[in-house]
Amino acid sequence: MMKKTILFQGDSITDCGRVSGAGGGMGCGYPAMILARLMCDQPEAEWNIINRGTSGNRIVDLYARWRVDCLNLNPDVLSILVGVNDTWHEDNQNGVEVPRYARFYRELLEWTLKARPGVRLVLMEPFICAQNEKLEIMLADVRQRAEVVKSLAKEFDAVFIPLQSVFEAASQRAPMAHWAADGVHPTPAGHQLIADAWLNLTPWQG
Repeated sequence: MMKKTILFQGDSITDCGRVSGAGGGMGCGYPAMILARLMCDQPEAEWNIINRGTSGNRIVDLYARWRVDCLNLNPDVLSILVGVNDTWHEDNQNGVEVPRYARFYRELLEWTLKARPGVRLVLMEPFICAQNEKLEIMLADVRQRAEVVKSLAKEFDAVFIPLQSVFEAASQRAPMAHWAADGVHPTPAGHQLIADAWLNLTPWQG
C-alpha cells in the first residue's frame, strides 16, 4: 500500500501545541485525534500525517509560507482551517478584510492544484463559539468568511466541513464554553467535535 500524506494547515486551532513540541510535533488537537483514529482503524496503512498549523496565522501568513510548508511536502490530502485571526486581529488593526481573504484563499488553492494536480482538498469552515457581545460581533464577520470557504469548496470540488453548524449543534447539549472556553480555541471536547466531523465527512480513504 502506498504511503498517503495528509497535511493539516491553519492557525492556533490546528497548531494546538505543535510548534512548542506537544504531541511529538502533531500538537494535542484535532489533527492528533485524526491521526490516532486512522492509525488505530487501519494499522496496515502507511500514513504520513503532518501538522503545519501555526498560532496567530491569517490567510496572508499561510500564503507567505506556502511553498515550504505545503507544496514542498507533496500532500495527497490537504486540509485547511483559517479565518478567525483575519477577523480577530482587527483589534490591532492587522486583520485581513473579507474580499482580500477570499482572493488570497483562492490564489492558494489555484497555486496548490497547479503544483500538485490531483491533491484532495478539505476546506474547514472558520467558526466562533459566541458567548458575549464581542464574540457575537466577531461571529458576524466570521460568517462572511465561512461563506467564502463554502463557495471555494464548491468551486474547487473540495470537501467542506461546516464547523459552525457542528459547534452550534453541540451547544444544544452543553454550553458553548464547554466546547471552546474563550469562544475561539476549542477545549479537548471541541477538538473531538472537529476530528469527528473531519472523519465523518472526508473521503480520505479514496
